[in-house]
Amino acid sequence: MLEPNKKDIRLLSLEELINFFKNLGLPSYRAQQVYKWIWKKNVSTFTQMTDINKNLRQILEKEFFIAQASVVASYQSVDGSVKLQIKLPDNKIVETVLIPSKDRVTVCVSSQVGCSLGCTFCATGYMKMQRNLHAYEIYDQVFLAQKLALSYYQKPITNIVYMGMGEPLLNYNNVLQSINRITTPEGLGISPRRITLSTAGIAKMIKKLGDDQVKFEFALSLHATNDAKRSTIMPINESNSLSKLKEALIYFYNKTGTRITYEYILLHQFNDFVEDAQELVAICRWIPCKVNIIEYNPIEESNFQKSSNNRMFAFIEVLEKNGIIVNIRRSRGKDINGACGQLALKAQQLPCTK
Repeated sequence: MLEPNKKDIRLLSLEELINFFKNLGLPSYRAQQVYKWIWKKNVSTFTQMTDINKNLRQILEKEFFIAQASVVASYQSVDGSVKLQIKLPDNKIVETVLIPSKDRVTVCVSSQVGCSLGCTFCATGYMKMQRNLHAYEIYDQVFLAQKLALSYYQKPITNIVYMGMGEPLLNYNNVLQSINRITTPEGLGISPRRITLSTAGIAKMIKKLGDDQVKFEFALSLHATNDAKRSTIMPINESNSLSKLKEALIYFYNKTGTRITYEYILLHQFNDFVEDAQELVAICRWIPCKVNIIEYNPIEESNFQKSSNNRMFAFIEVLEKNGIIVNIRRSRGKDINGACGQLALKAQQLPCTK
């Protein structure tokens, strides 16, 4: 719950918290203790900070509140995936998905409430854009998903993908702050190489990722191999053409040395022709990369259909004959509206399993 007469302590950096304690004449280690409580232990009240004396807890209580996200509903798919509806401190809702496989548990997190990009194949794109998430609201999705992963699968989260609701690069600072807190020892201590940020393609922000020399993995939602087709399904392409993205991706690779992943949803008789595959081969020559072929999940708002297996395998054959690494990403959680492109807060109609 938001408290307008107090400050949200989770919006403070460690440095800002240290300065607050210095102004009280207290050593910096006190700030580090509090920081650990609100991030690594994710406490909801100052009284839970058992190694902080009562007087100091009262000072904190007077000045600050601890805002947190919470799970309001969970829905389990027949394939084991779990979609979480997560309520933010201002009562807005985002969705997070847990995806188990044989050797990993992946959590797909959201970075915005809604989305402004309007991609025609994505349910979130038809929602109204409401606001960016704070860093702690993204962090809390992972923290809450971690607890539920242990409950559902008896295994911890191994991988994090920023592929849920919203465009991460339009919430750049909060997204990078959340990754920092997820990866630091004071947070969850997850390796940045187990985190993938996916973007629809904002050239200047891709270059900024390069300038910041980020260590996490990077994916571009490509989905079409020429400007005419891509602009039809992804309006962002009008201002971020393939030529601009090419320049940005080369810049990013030269700065980071990170091989990128192109994500490509195959849409029946739209972008699944052999000619499209040949154009994708040319794009894959820009920098070292791999391609994830994603199964399309039909949504009410769109008339697209997924490619047939024959068209998909013919498309993939062209790529593999040209030495390109290709992975097929089969959809998970379709029955709970939790698969790629389906997140739109519609699971209220479905039974909750836990």
